[in-house]
Amino acid sequence: MHTVAVLAYQGMSVFETGIVTEVFGLPRPEFDFPWYELTICAETPGPVRLVGGATLHTEHGLDTFAAADTLIVPGVPDMRVGPSPELVAAIRAAHARGARIMSICSGAFALAGAGLLDGRRATTHWRYAEILRRRHPAVAVDADVLYIDLGDVLTSAGSAAGLDLCLHVIRRDHGPKAANLVARRLVVQPHRDGGQAQFIEAPMPDDPADDRLSRSMEWALGNLATPISVEILARRAHMSERTYLRHFSRATGTTPIRWLISQRVHASLALLETTGTPIEEVAAAVGFESPVTFRHHFAQSMRTSPSAYRRAFHMS
Repeated sequence: MHTVAVLAYQGMSVFETGIVTEVFGLPRPEFDFPWYELTICAETPGPVRLVGGATLHTEHGLDTFAAADTLIVPGVPDMRVGPSPELVAAIRAAHARGARIMSICSGAFALAGAGLLDGRRATTHWRYAEILRRRHPAVAVDADVLYIDLGDVLTSAGSAAGLDLCLHVIRRDHGPKAANLVARRLVVQPHRDGGQAQFIEAPMPDDPADDRLSRSMEWALGNLATPISVEILARRAHMSERTYLRHFSRATGTTPIRWLISQRVHASLALLETTGTPIEEVAAAVGFESPVTFRHHFAQSMRTSPSAYRRAFHMS
C-alpha cells in the first residue's frame, strides 16, 4: 500500500490539507486494488492550531513524514522564514531514497528551502510567485500554470490547483479510469491540464451588457461539428480578429483554438461512454477534421486514447 504523508503546520487553513485527505485518505471500495494510506504529520507531534480557533492533534512527527512514499507540504506558516533544519533534513532524506515530494500553494517555499527546486521549474500561487523568485533565484518559477510534474518533485498553484495535482497523481499511479471515478465522486472536472493558466485577469466583460464574446462561445458550443475559425467567431462577435483574440484571452486565459479543442474533446466523452459509434464518426460529430487529429488531441487532454477511454467507461 502506497503511503502518503501530509504536513500540518501552526496557523494553517484546513482547505489544502482537506484536499489531500479527501483524495488520498477516504476508502475507495469501488476499486479492486489497494488505495493509499494517509497520515497527517506535524514537525512536533501534538496540537496544531488552525485558522478559526480549532485545534488538530496528531501523534505523528517528522520521522513518519520522512518515511512515506509520497510527502505533501500544503503550505508554510511564513514565506519570509525558511523551513526549519529538521524539516529540510526530513525532505532531503525522503527525496534521496526516492520518495515523491509534492507541494500545494506556498508549500513550494519549503521544497525550495530544502534545495529540491534549484535549477528546476516550479509553481506556486500567483500572488507568491515574485516572493519565491526573490528568495530562491535558482528556481525557475512559472506562475502561469496549475501544476508542474517533474517526476520526483511536483508543485501546484494555490488552493484548488492542489486538487488538480492530486487527481493528476492518481492518473499517473492508477490510470485515467481511477482518476475520473474519484473526480466524479468529488463532483469536479476530471482533468485540467497542468499548463492551464491559474489566473484569469478579467473573467467577465468590462461592460456586463456586452455579451458578444459569450454569445459567440455559446454559438460555437452548439455548432462544434461545423468548421469554426477565429475569423468566424470574431465575425459573430462583431469584432476584428485581433480584438476578439485579446478579449478571449482576458476572459478565459487561453486561445479560441485551444478552447475549441478542449470543448470538442469534452463533447466526445458522452458519445464514447454511451454509444458504440465508430471513432471516425465520433471525431466528425464533434468537429475534428480527421480521426488522427481527434486521437492526438484526445490523448493530449485525457492521457489515454478514445478507444481505451471507451473500454473503461462505456455503459452497456
